[in-house]
Amino acid sequence: MKKSGIFIKIAIELSRWIVAITFIFSGFVKLIDPRGFEYKLQDYLISLGVPELFPIALPFAITLSTLELTLGVFLLLGIYSKYTTRLLLAFMLAMTPLTLWVALKNPVKDCGCFGDAIVIDNWTTFYKNIILSICVILLSLYSNRLSPYFKSKKNTFFAASYTVAFGIILGIYNTSNDPVIDFRPYKTGSNIAEKMNIDPQKTDVYENTFVYEKNGELHEFTEQNYPWNDSTWTFIEMKSRLIKSGEQPEIEDFSIFQLYYDTDMKTYIELNDITDSILQDNRYLFLVISYNLNELKGKPLNRLKAVKTYADIYGYPFYLLTASTPDEIGNWEKHMQSGFTFCNADERMLKTIIRTNPGLILLKHGTIINKWDRNSIPSEKQLDMPLSQSKLGEIGNVKNKNIRIITLLAMLLFVPFGILKRIN
Repeated sequence: MKKSGIFIKIAIELSRWIVAITFIFSGFVKLIDPRGFEYKLQDYLISLGVPELFPIALPFAITLSTLELTLGVFLLLGIYSKYTTRLLLAFMLAMTPLTLWVALKNPVKDCGCFGDAIVIDNWTTFYKNIILSICVILLSLYSNRLSPYFKSKKNTFFAASYTVAFGIILGIYNTSNDPVIDFRPYKTGSNIAEKMNIDPQKTDVYENTFVYEKNGELHEFTEQNYPWNDSTWTFIEMKSRLIKSGEQPEIEDFSIFQLYYDTDMKTYIELNDITDSILQDNRYLFLVISYNLNELKGKPLNRLKAVKTYADIYGYPFYLLTASTPDEIGNWEKHMQSGFTFCNADERMLKTIIRTNPGLILLKHGTIINKWDRNSIPSEKQLDMPLSQSKLGEIGNVKNKNIRIITLLAMLLFVPFGILKRIN
C-alpha cells in the first residue's frame, strides 16, 4: 500500500473516532439532563425574540440529543455509512455557522453543546466545530471505506432501532426525574458557600489608567506614575481595562428572601434576606424547591407535608423556595393549607438546583446532604428517626455512584451490539 493510502486510512479512522466519540458524548450528557438543555434552548429563543416557541424546546432538546447520540453510534459501528456521513455533514453545515453567530453576538455564556458536564466558551465551540467539519468532510468523501460492524441488514436495522429507542427512553426518563448523573454545582456533597467564592488571586485582572488635565491638555497616567501629589494637575477620570479574565464562581445567583403574610395588605411580602443564615446554619435544614406552585399538588405535596411535620418534631428548619408571585402563593396556600414558610428565589436558580417541580434538598452548614426529586421524596415510613441516626442524613459516595451509573448505561447501550454479533 502506498504511503498516501496509509495516510488516508489513518486519517479516516482518526476522524471516525473523533466525530463518533464527540457526538456520542454530546448526545449522552444532554439526554442525562434534557431539562438543562431545554433551558439553554430557551435562552437562545429569548435572544432571538421568539419566547412563544418555549413549548417545543423540550421535545426539540430530546430529539436533537437523540440524533447526536444516534449519529455517533452509527458512525462508530459503520451503520448506513453513506447516509450517516451525509447527515453528519448537513448537521455540521447548520451548526458551524450558528456557533459562529453565537461567538460573535454572545447571546449566551456558553453554547451548551456538552450540557453542564463540560462548559466551554463560545469561540472554543466554534473552533471545535471547524475541526469536526473537516473530519466529517473527509468521512463523507470516503464513506465507502467505513467498514460496518454488522454484516446482515437484519442486525443493522435492529442496532439502529435500539440506538434510537435508547436515546428517547433515556431522555424521557430524565425529564420526569432528576438527572441520574448530576453535573450541576448543586450536586450532593457540594458546599454552596464555597462554590459562591473564588480564590482572590484568580479573579479578573484590570489595568487602571488615570486621566489628568493641565494647561487645557489631557494626559493619561498609570498607577505607577500618576501625579497624585502634584497640585498643578487636575484629576478628570479613571479608566479600567480588562487585561485578563479570571475564574467565575460556580454559583453566582444563590439568594433567598423570606416572605410573610401581611394581614392588612392580604398578600405575601419580603421580610428579609436569609441566604447567609441558611448557609451558616449547622442544623439539618429542609428546602422545598418549587419554581411554580401551581404544579405542586397530589402525592408529592402530601409527602412534603409529612416531611414538614417530621421537621417540626425534631426541630429542623423547613422552607419552601418558589419563584411564584405573591398572589399565586396566597391563592395556593388558601387552597392547600400547607403551613409552609415561603421564600422567594430566582426561577433559574431553582431550576438549576433540582430539575423536577417540586424537589427537596437537605442542607447542613451550607452543604447539600441529600436531594430528592418529585418521585423520591421520603415517605412517612422513612421518617422514623432523627436525621443524625438515619441514612437520609448521610452524604452518599457520589463519585462511586456516578461510575456505576455510567458503566451501567454504557453496557445497556453497547453490550446488546456485541451479543447480537455473536449470536448471528
